[in-house]
Amino acid sequence: MLRSAKWALVILSFFIFIASACSKDDAQQPQKKSKEHQTAEKIIAPLTGIETKVASLERAVAVTVNNHPDARPQTGLSQADIVYEMLAEGNVTRFLAIFQSEKPENTGPVRSARDYFIDLAKGYDALYVAHGHSPDAQQLLESGTVDHLNGIQHDGTLFQRVDFRQAPHNSYITFENIEKGAGDAGYQLDTAPAPLQFLDEQMAEDLEGEAASSIKVSYSPDPSYVAEYQYSSQDEKYSRSSAGSKTVEYGNEKPVLLDNIIVIEAPHTVKDSEGRRDIDLEAGGRALVFQRGIIQEAEWKNEGGRLLPYQNGEPMEWVAGKTWINIVPDLTNVSFE
Repeated sequence: MLRSAKWALVILSFFIFIASACSKDDAQQPQKKSKEHQTAEKIIAPLTGIETKVASLERAVAVTVNNHPDARPQTGLSQADIVYEMLAEGNVTRFLAIFQSEKPENTGPVRSARDYFIDLAKGYDALYVAHGHSPDAQQLLESGTVDHLNGIQHDGTLFQRVDFRQAPHNSYITFENIEKGAGDAGYQLDTAPAPLQFLDEQMAEDLEGEAASSIKVSYSPDPSYVAEYQYSSQDEKYSRSSAGSKTVEYGNEKPVLLDNIIVIEAPHTVKDSEGRRDIDLEAGGRALVFQRGIIQEAEWKNEGGRLLPYQNGEPMEWVAGKTWINIVPDLTNVSFE
């Protein structure tokens, strides 16, 4: 009997050990699943609303890009999350390209700063990149208003001149050099901008408004500064053209494709003999929003440096994707059909 009792105790101990091991494994399993879930967690780009798997610079980078006919086609515009187009002097427009979800290997031609480009870059807490500056912009940059890299100080080092274009249309900068310049200056690059508000796909499909698949924004009687957009219902994207040529990437002809076209009417004043402008980005006013081949009338407000469209006192949500914002002196410069 004693021997039988001992064997019973041994068998009982064995089963207790097995149960304990299984319980330990089960306790660890949720941790494993949690770790796998974190690894597979979606990363949504704050300025496009699109899932991204590309390891990108967390902080936004805003670059003044040349739009003179001799600077076209440009490099990097197809990878910008948001592009502002504004008059720089006379009838000549320039772009402020804001990158966050993607970073092109190279971008340019880079052109000189304006005070309103600096204000817009600040709205996204972006590192601002330009080559040269107006007198007003110089004061802002030298006062430390915004973290910046400028070709005036870094021509031939961070900024490189290409041999297939003539100055001042030949200054380019790589993202590798942007990161290097930021590091050398002690600028932090690890904080993403606050996200914009985006429609979900069903809401985007259900948008209502007047059909407008062709849009023309005229900055000048010169066709070189007339921007045209064409909506493709098949691709659900807008393409952009100027002077009869599509806006594409230099070298590989990749087109700029857009999901939101926003046109903002803001007061413009010529302020010097060079034809430079004061553009009032605080006034608010009328705006037109083009999404999924339709147009909606709106009002715009400056919210912390961001120019955002509103309807009935509420901020409008954007279609997930890339956005082009045209700032014009008068909405009569815009036509559509």
